[in-house]
Amino acid sequence: MRIILQRVKKASVEIDTQIAGSIHQGLLIYLGVEDEDKQEDIDWLVKKVTHLRIFSDEEGKMNLNIRDIEGEFLIVSQFTLYASTKKGNRPSFTNAAKPELAKKLYQDFIETLKSTLVANIQTGRFGANMQVASVNDGPLTFILDSKQKV
Repeated sequence: MRIILQRVKKASVEIDTQIAGSIHQGLLIYLGVEDEDKQEDIDWLVKKVTHLRIFSDEEGKMNLNIRDIEGEFLIVSQFTLYASTKKGNRPSFTNAAKPELAKKLYQDFIETLKSTLVANIQTGRFGANMQVASVNDGPLTFILDSKQKV
């Protein structure tokens, strides 16, 4: 499982001209799933994103996590995180999980995150054509991969 995590001042996702989810200060997460992913990948990533100290304290140092600031989450499914661009000019998505599994693990990620936090968690809609808007704070953007823990 792979995510792109952005610290944002605000973010929203629109589907068919309707806002599906919107947050203020917090984390925008693009989530990609591959066939080998399991609950342990979800658990590792949820622990990481909830404990990662990437928000500034009163001295301007990155010492606070999402819980400390009572931040919000916007989670968007993103199968293209498993695209291969090594060969030719058209990306291949054979490494991305099949839609049925990817949707289940996307929903499991959201539910696991909800069970560990008292936070506003907004989402896009799996498989939808979405327009995402964000104001990246910093900018701070991180890539986390549950298969690369060390």
